[in-house]
Amino acid sequence: MLVRTASQAADNQASTQTATIDGHPALIDSPTHTTTSSGHIGDAINIAFVGTEEELHHMLSTSGWYAADPITTKTSFRIAADVCLRKPYPHAPVSNLYLWGRKQDAAFEQPVGNSPKQRHHVRFWQSKKVDSKSKPLWLGAATYDERVEISRTTGGITHKIAPDIDRERNKLVNDAIAAGKLDGYYWVEEFHRLAKGKNGGGDPYFTDRRLAVGVINVRR
Repeated sequence: MLVRTASQAADNQASTQTATIDGHPALIDSPTHTTTSSGHIGDAINIAFVGTEEELHHMLSTSGWYAADPITTKTSFRIAADVCLRKPYPHAPVSNLYLWGRKQDAAFEQPVGNSPKQRHHVRFWQSKKVDSKSKPLWLGAATYDERVEISRTTGGITHKIAPDIDRERNKLVNDAIAAGKLDGYYWVEEFHRLAKGKNGGGDPYFTDRRLAVGVINVRR
């Protein structure tokens, strides 16, 4: 396992190596993709953090990210109206995706401009396995919503993601580093078998196939 200091940028590609044997126990049999409610392959898992639920929320909130509201009739109507009216909604809900047989345990976003049509966002699932310090692993799927369209698979109105999902992974790690909330991070090489794919909405994406794993330290 290679642990890199928090001062090293996540988009620095040098000196990386596989990190599975000495990494978090949940990485041994980790799923690599989410699924939709209908069982289609969803967004790719591209980031993970080690820490408690409280530490995850603290790290994200101090890094400039907002917790997403739950999906209700009220929040669904609001996000639709705010997209049309170009009004900000920093806590806009995100659709449900599934990992380990359940929907996301937490979701966060970072607004872009004055409309929820575009935003950085990430969903997280907490592992049942914990490490030697009793800390779970939070597997995440980080993507950038670049526009709103009709889904090619469901026919409903949905966000369409930008294809470069590595950029979103790196941004989230760098935001946590800038906030001083990581002890460090490491890479899991060849986490994904393929470098290209499509999510549940039919959106194409590409990746360098690596998973970034950050170790949270909110006391930094």
